[in-house]
Amino acid sequence: MRTPDAQLRAGHVPAHLIPDGTDPRTVVVVHHQEHDRDWTGPIVLVLVAAAGSVGVVMTLCLLLQVAATTATTLAAAAPAGVGLSLSIKARKGK
Repeated sequence: MRTPDAQLRAGHVPAHLIPDGTDPRTVVVVHHQEHDRDWTGPIVLVLVAAAGSVGVVMTLCLLLQVAATTATTLAAAAPAGVGLSLSIKARKGK
């Protein structure tokens, strides 16, 4: 059995709410109920997006550090006659 509130939301009008002499087929029920806004979903979405962005940046920094360490290690470990070298040259302005 449905509750009276559910019946009203479905448009079923109890007979005692219809004034005498009114045709029940012409009665229109307008039921308006405002709900409080739930902010949990949007807040969680923003937090997850921020955490994901931080994770991507941290991963890129880690990869850059590993690449730099690997390049430095290879340059230091290579024998002098093999031809593998790492050098940074600075240009002087005109």
